[in-house]
Formats: sequence, C-alpha cells, structure tokens
Amino acid sequence: MDWISNLVGVLLDWVQQLGYFGIMLGLMIEIIPSEIVLAYGGYLVHQGDINFIGAVFFGTVGGVIAQLFIYWIGRYGGRPILEKYGKYILIQKKHIDVSEAWFLKYGPGVIFTARFIPVARHAISIPAGMAKMPVGKFLFLTTLAVIPWSILFVYLGMLLGEQWQHIDEKAGPYIMPILLGALALLIVYFIVKTFGSRKKGDA
Repeated sequence: MDWISNLVGVLLDWVQQLGYFGIMLGLMIEIIPSEIVLAYGGYLVHQGDINFIGAVFFGTVGGVIAQLFIYWIGRYGGRPILEKYGKYILIQKKHIDVSEAWFLKYGPGVIFTARFIPVARHAISIPAGMAKMPVGKFLFLTTLAVIPWSILFVYLGMLLGEQWQHIDEKAGPYIMPILLGALALLIVYFIVKTFGSRKKGDA
C-alpha cells in the first residue's frame, strides 16, 4: 500500500536526520521492522554519517526499550489489550498464542532464544509481562539477544551500502544458522530445565 511506503520513507528520513537517536527512536516505536531500521543505520555508517559502534549501541537501547514497553503492556494491560492494538506494533494474535505457549512450556529462559525466531521474536515479551517475570532478568536476557541482532543488521546494511534495501536477501544466509542455533539452545535449555525439575522431585 502506498501510504505504508510513504510512512516508511518519512520515518527513514527522520532516522537520517536524527542519526543515532533516530535509530533508537525508530526501534522504540516499532512501526517498521527492526531489520529495516538497523540496516538503514548500517547504510548511514557506510555513508560516514555515524559510526558502527554508536549505531549498534543505540540500536540495542532502542530494541530493548521497545521490548520493555511490550512487557509492561503484557503486565498491566494483559492479552485483551495486545489482541486489540497489537497490530499497530506488528504483533498479531497468532504471535501471542505461539509466544505464550512457548513461555509456559520453556519458562523465562525462552526470552533469549525466542528473540531469533520470527513468529515469537516480538511477542515473547507479552507472556513475560503477564507472568510478572522479574524486570532485571527480563532486561538481561533481552539485551543479550538484541546485541547480536543489532550487530548483524547494522553490519549487513553497512556492507550493502546503497543497496541496503535488499537486506532480506543478504540476511537470509545468516538468519538460518542463527535460527537453528536458537532452536538448539531452546532444546538444550528445555532438557536441562526438565532434568533439573526431575532431580528436585526425586530429592
């Protein structure tokens, strides 16, 4: 739709004008996918407008704050609010269903691994908030996941330069190993968690 393309264009112009803070705010408001904002940040690095470390730092801060905002909505607004208004921050009901099932099955540790899995990446903060997961633990696990995500897309945007719009094609070969690694970590976490629970039960 034309209005969406126009909105993305306006937001990216805004990111360019504000530099580091534009990247941070672009990620905080979650109107367009984080990959696009970060890749555009990489393009600005390529142009010499900002530096790589600054782009990653402010991208990480913006990404974490965005997830904290969703966490607070989950904690104080609950599922009905997200189902009604989640579409405005790129979250659909099916994302909430999947992330809630994962959180209930795997526990708080899934906050890290789910960040790399498309369906649950944004919505996993909702069940964490609903379950009143400790904020410190939530922020720690979220930050650990957002840092490599920010590094990857800023770096790829920097490599692509003027062709940064092709980030989906460039990121494809990198995303699959990350996805498989995240799933492997999730399985390991589940095995350790299950084994630990059984040991406590036998004690």
